[in-house]
Amino acid sequence: MFVDEDNITELAVERWATAHSPRLAELMSALVRHLHAFAREVRLTEDEWTAAIQWLTAAGQTCDDKRQELILASDVLGLSMLVVQLNNRFTAEATPATVLGPFHIDGSPTVQRGFDMSDGIPGTPLFVTGRVTDTEGRPVADAVLDVWQADADGAYEAQLPEVDEARLRARYRTAADGSYCIRTIAPRGYAIPMDGPVGDLIRETDISCFRPAHIHFLIDEPGYRKLITHLFRAGSDYLDSDVVFGTKDALIVPFTAHPAGGAPDGSRLDAPYLHAEYDFVLQSG
Repeated sequence: MFVDEDNITELAVERWATAHSPRLAELMSALVRHLHAFAREVRLTEDEWTAAIQWLTAAGQTCDDKRQELILASDVLGLSMLVVQLNNRFTAEATPATVLGPFHIDGSPTVQRGFDMSDGIPGTPLFVTGRVTDTEGRPVADAVLDVWQADADGAYEAQLPEVDEARLRARYRTAADGSYCIRTIAPRGYAIPMDGPVGDLIRETDISCFRPAHIHFLIDEPGYRKLITHLFRAGSDYLDSDVVFGTKDALIVPFTAHPAGGAPDGSRLDAPYLHAEYDFVLQSG
């Protein structure tokens, strides 16, 4: 059969439906249908198709072990958040999930309760305390909280050429009662990396490139659904226009100001500090 504009989609779907995995056959057949429908709807030109290929190539070339430009592309298109919501339909009692983001690194150092993961980096001291429980309120002991964040200038270590080690990231464990205590500095809201293909595309729009101030958490305990989430600072700019669509009301937390003196970890501080309290609730599964 000769190929023409009218039968190309049907022929391509038939070929990809021969995939050995039924799921792969389903995914690829649907992808072909939707890609062809998109090209027809917008009457895609050859120059536009070439530009898209070049953009995807550049995005792939921007990725390395510290930066994932293709995750960032998925984030700003809203696809990451859609996939999160489709796959994390937790009960109302459980802490909601949000996007992983492009700066997670496996193997962060495991530290003791109350350890200061800012390790001398300038910023306002911040303590985050609370408990990890199941949806019935039972404590989850020895749970690992994988924590990472931007600094007081809104930068991750991947964006700082002079930094070649773990920075503002650590893994904390809960106590027998499910409690945890994290010491760090207050993060700042920031612009997503604008020096790559995603930034080039954002600059062609009126989209805000900023994220509100937040801290990332990943909790992956046996017997529970993996939780990837953030805590957002109440009152931060861009809560209503998060460029990656990640903000949820249940994840917005006050960072309460305290004068110098006794701190939540039992130490004494010579300077004022902030304190955020949050209980993570894991969905069984």
